[in-house]
Order: sequence, then structure tokens, then C-alpha cells
Amino acid sequence: MSHYSAPIQEYLFLMSCFKYDHPSYDLETSKSILSQVDAITRDIILDSNGIGDQQHPIYNTQDHSVTMPSEFVTIYKTLKEQGISSLAHSEKYGGGNAPQTLMGLLSEILLSGNSALAMCQGLTSSAILCLEDSADESIKSQYLEPLISGRYSGTMCLTEPQCGTDLGLIKTKAKAYDNHFQLTGSKIWITFGEHNLSENIVHLVLARLPDAPEGIKGISLFLVPKFLADGTRNSIHCGGLEDKMGIHGAPTCVMNLEHAHGWLIGEPNKGMRSMFVMMNDARIYVGIQGLALSEIAYQTALTFCKQRRQSRSLNKKRQQLDESADIILVHPDVRRMLLACKSTNEAMRALIFMTQQKMDQKDHEIVSLLTPVIKAFTTSRSFDNISTALQSMGGCGYVKDCYIEQYFRDARISMIYEGTNGIQALDLIGRKLPRDNGKQYKRLIDMMNQDKEHFPKTYQEALDSSIEKLNDATTWLMKHAITDPESGASVAHDYLQIMAWTLLCYSWGKMVSHAGIDSEKDKTGLYFIEHELPTIDLHLTRLKKGSQYLMQHDDNEW
Repeated sequence: MSHYSAPIQEYLFLMSCFKYDHPSYDLETSKSILSQVDAITRDIILDSNGIGDQQHPIYNTQDHSVTMPSEFVTIYKTLKEQGISSLAHSEKYGGGNAPQTLMGLLSEILLSGNSALAMCQGLTSSAILCLEDSADESIKSQYLEPLISGRYSGTMCLTEPQCGTDLGLIKTKAKAYDNHFQLTGSKIWITFGEHNLSENIVHLVLARLPDAPEGIKGISLFLVPKFLADGTRNSIHCGGLEDKMGIHGAPTCVMNLEHAHGWLIGEPNKGMRSMFVMMNDARIYVGIQGLALSEIAYQTALTFCKQRRQSRSLNKKRQQLDESADIILVHPDVRRMLLACKSTNEAMRALIFMTQQKMDQKDHEIVSLLTPVIKAFTTSRSFDNISTALQSMGGCGYVKDCYIEQYFRDARISMIYEGTNGIQALDLIGRKLPRDNGKQYKRLIDMMNQDKEHFPKTYQEALDSSIEKLNDATTWLMKHAITDPESGASVAHDYLQIMAWTLLCYSWGKMVSHAGIDSEKDKTGLYFIEHELPTIDLHLTRLKKGSQYLMQHDDNEW
């Protein structure tokens, strides 16, 4: 079975470390809410995770409906009634105005408990942000309150059979008709595109107007509800469910629109600007999803390693001679695997917390710079951690009893959706890094350099070295990518990794400077610096090779 308890003390430590302060959600209030969600997760959500993996949502070919497992319906209703669904958003429309820092921690708990189910609320939250930013008041007054309360849920409808990343190729059409638009087309891979959890589903759909320019500059955004205001069924229907590797509890739908009623969100042909509000929020959420699955996998493995007895410790002081064998936690290779998970989980959580604190402070530029790093690095490293946690348990990790094999399957998609991790790396070097002549990058480096003055010497030196390597990589990239864009694209992955490892090193310096030398944090942090951080050197070496050995084969040689 799985083992999980929300790491609330870790959360409270981060709040103290980063000087979290909120007039309505102080530490005591936040702790109470976190404990409440932890209890709900352990009492009713955890058991539903395996149920959703085995009892998939059921698609009805006659009426195009999707029926979720009954346990999912109960949990969704509980979260709605407890006010958890509405905490994050504007009080004007019934929300709780909770800060993103708190909501990120709550999301981690819910995603650890049942990642597939939690995605429904996560997408809805991102859709709300998009409407708050871009919709007119008539749309806001009609849809925000039920979305925030959880009576309605939200989706994003981007991908089509012929296009995913290159959204300039979309073919879905929108045509003005009376006081609305009519949309016709097909969308694929729409998470929670159809289900029976909420009263209504609000789809945010990308489509083209008749006179739209070609490519990405001709895309508009529309709100297309499942049910219209008078209660009649809109002509947007689920055409089927995908049979996937993981997240079986989350219905991934083909959505067909046949003259479906829709309403324009934002300006014509400027839909991508509005949609990116939703997408960027979702990218942070996906990073949290990766961490959440890594955390529950680590906790499950740690519990197992404290109980499983095999062989004798090589250190006689650790031997328990009154037992037939020692717990496997005493063996160095098992320790190595668990510390690899623990040291990176804690640093990734700190990085996400810091980023969401910047969101609360309205520092959108730094958040924009860090978003692709969080999405790409956290999901990929978390996936590696889940694999490592599984390995630490031997054959017991591979079988279904402990659920780690499910976490492994569920986490795999996090590196693909909301923009593949390769696309995130290209976004970082192509858009975020050079914006305003690198102003935000310089701000980030300045922040780390200022804060490191308070770090213990070991962490200060480690960060100095990491920043030097990051600057070296940045200089190389700026020099070569300008004259050879293909060279820049060839090393984008390695550059993102270098930036991420530097940020994790910074996070450990922040945490240990707050916890103190010789603390538990310090022990984990030193492991990170000596055993995990050297990975940065590999990425720097590869980066400086550019495209030399990557693009030398002719296309017809493959």
C-alpha cells in the first residue's frame, strides 16, 4: 500500500525561511487549512487513486457522456463543500483570495493523493485566471462565480490531430452569428473534456475567424460551455476517450464541435496572449504535480526501507543482532537512492514556493523566466526520483501493491503536456532569457549573489561556482545562438538544466542559512552539493559542444 502524510512541517519551514506573510492567511491559519486538506487526502482521497487507475471513466457512445468512478464524485463534492475549490480566487466572485504560495502547497497535497482527479480542479483554476485577465464583464459575471465555487469546471482546448506545439496549424473555425460565434472543428487530448463531476463544463477553445491571418497571429480564443444559459445542450460533444499509459482516472477526450455556440475572449486574433495566461499557470501546476508524485513515491519507499530486513550492515554499530537481518536503510546504496530523492524534492519545493511568492508579489517578469525551468526540470527530475524510489524497494516497488509503478506511469505525461520539456527549454533560451536584453536574468543573478552573503561558507562557495558556470553557459549561448540558431536549439536542454541546478543550489543555501549548520537540513544539503550538484558540469561540457555531433547526419541517413 502507499504511505503518505503531507509534509506540513516542511511547508511551515519554507514559510518561515522565505518570510511568508499574509494578513488573512497567517501561519496558524495556513497550518489549519493544510492540516484539513491533509486529513481529507488521507481519509478519502488516497484510496481513490488506485480505484481510478483500475476503474477507468466510462464513455457512453449513445449520449457521448463520461461517467467517473463514484468515489471521484464524492471527493469532488467534498472539496467543493469544504471551500477548498474556491480558496484561491477573487472574493468578488465568491473566492477566498488565498495567496498562491499557500495554494501551491495545497495543490501538492491533493496531487499526491490522487493526481488524476486533482487535475480537474487545477485546470479550472487556470481557466479562471484566464477569464479574470481577458474576459469582459458579462462573461465574468456569468461564469466566474460557478467556476470558483466548483459548480462548473474548466478545460483548455488547443491541440488538434494535425498540430500540438505548432498551434499556428489549427483548423477549428469560428464564425459570427447573431450575438455569439459558431465553432466547428475537432480537438484532441482534452483533459476532463467530459465528465459528471460538475454541473457544467466551460471550454476555452482556440479557433480561427474567417478573415484571420495565417499562423499564430490569426488565432482567437472562445468560451464554449457544455450547457447554454437556458439549460440547453451546446453542440460540443466528446467523441471518445484516449487509452493512455497513466492518469487513467482523468478522462482524456476527443472533443467535436459542430456549430457550437461560443463567445470571444479578449481581442480577435489575439487569443494566444489570453491562452498563455492559462497555460503558464498550468505549467507551474504541472511542475507541482511532478513534485507531488515524487514526494509520495519517496515517502512510500522510505517507509518500506525502514521495515524491510535484508543482510547485515557493513557498519557494526548499525547492526541489530537481535533481528534476523538489518533494515535496508542501513545499506549505503539504498541511502544514496533515498537521499537523491529527498535532497532534490526539498530543493524543488523551495524553488516552486519562491516562484509562487513572486507571483503573490506581482513580479511577473521573474515568474515568466522561472516558469519553463519549473515545468521542465521539476517534472523530469521527479520522474527520475520516482524511478529511483521504485528501485530502492527492489521487486516490491515493481508490483502494484505499493502503487509506485502507478506513480511512475502517471508522472510520465507531466514531461509532455502543457508544452513538452524540450519546448520549455526553447522558450527559455529563445524568449525568456533575451527579453529586455536579459534584464530578468541579471535580476535573478543579482538576487542570488545578494542572498548568498548570508549563506554558510560551503553553500556560498557552491553557489559562486554554480553561478560562474551558469554565466559561462549564458555567454556561450548568446555568442553562438545569434549566428547559428540551430546550435542554440541543440543545447537548450542542457542550458535549462544548468540554470535549474544553480537555482536548487541557491535554494539549499537559503534553507540551511535559516535552519543552521549541523541541522537535518544541513546534512541533506551537503549531500546535495557533493553528490547531486556536480551534474551541472556534465551539462556545461555538453552545451559547449553545440550542434557539432548532433546535426551531422544527413536527413536521408536515418
